[in-house]
Amino acid sequence: MLNEQTARKIVGELNEPFLHRSLEELNAIEEISIKAEKNHISMKIGIAKTGTSEQMQLQQEIVAKLKEAGAGTVGLRFTDLPQEVTAKYQAPKQEDPSLLSSAKQPVYIAIASGKGGVGKSTVSVNLAVALARLGKKVGLIDADIYGFSVPDMMGITKRPVVRGERIIPVERFGVQVISMGFFVEDNAPVIWRGPMLGKMLNNFFQEVEWGDLDYLLLDLPPGTGDVALDVHAMLPSCKEIIVTTPHPTAAFVAARAGAMALRTDHEVVGVVENMSYFESRTTGEKEYVFGKGGGEKLGQELNVPVLGNIPLQQPDWNEKDFAPSVYAADHPTGEIYSSIAKKVAEIVPVNV
Repeated sequence: MLNEQTARKIVGELNEPFLHRSLEELNAIEEISIKAEKNHISMKIGIAKTGTSEQMQLQQEIVAKLKEAGAGTVGLRFTDLPQEVTAKYQAPKQEDPSLLSSAKQPVYIAIASGKGGVGKSTVSVNLAVALARLGKKVGLIDADIYGFSVPDMMGITKRPVVRGERIIPVERFGVQVISMGFFVEDNAPVIWRGPMLGKMLNNFFQEVEWGDLDYLLLDLPPGTGDVALDVHAMLPSCKEIIVTTPHPTAAFVAARAGAMALRTDHEVVGVVENMSYFESRTTGEKEYVFGKGGGEKLGQELNVPVLGNIPLQQPDWNEKDFAPSVYAADHPTGEIYSSIAKKVAEIVPVNV
């Protein structure tokens, strides 16, 4: 088992990500607690900016170093360094180009739902891929920070790299992707309060090198909570697509997400009805497992078109290019997504 002196030395040699000084020099290791019987070590670390992607990367580095040295489990808490410390070592700030302040803005499209389990992330992923297949330059933010799933759905196995002070998103199927899942170790739960989630989401806009995008899709958390409110505040010109199932109750709940968008001056451009029916491969007969009419009813209530009806069916998987939720372009469901993408491109054309 590690002792406190060794643990402090190992972690102290690592650099603070903003001030670029060692944690030892900054006196940033504020607390160390070791439970020998459980082979567990916990630390409280001070950094210049908490709730950031840099914090997540430092966390991964600390955990890896301590486990390599023999720790069984590691618990970390981060706090802000004292102002006098940050002022002493802070370099003059140079403004990095931010997506939100760039001259050419992409079309922002938020994919929302009133409740979980309706396939919102599946729609987000496949719409992004379908737009890319049309030749559009597409980015995708997995903004469902508590329930991130996009990397797994798209079969992404690598993480973003940092180039200078900028994070380079991962490209898959022609889509630039960023997700909280890239910054969490071993599918760990995210136990953060609302303000910290807002900081992380802001970093996805401010610190990621998106390049020249036509469309940036955001897979929102279900409902009308903190992250959805932050998106509405950050992106006043954001368009929105509401995902529902055919069940009347699901459509009723989804209407709340649509109402929130309208009250915050976001334009709802359409509805996607997911799990519309199950079609037998042997007989071609359609079974309406969750009922009928939910998407149409929601579209009428919001005065927007139903962009497409997605059936219950899994993509065809292959080991070479494994992506458990992405439909091939020639798959029947992939063709439906292609049709939806064409409608979206017509309704909200690329900014020039």
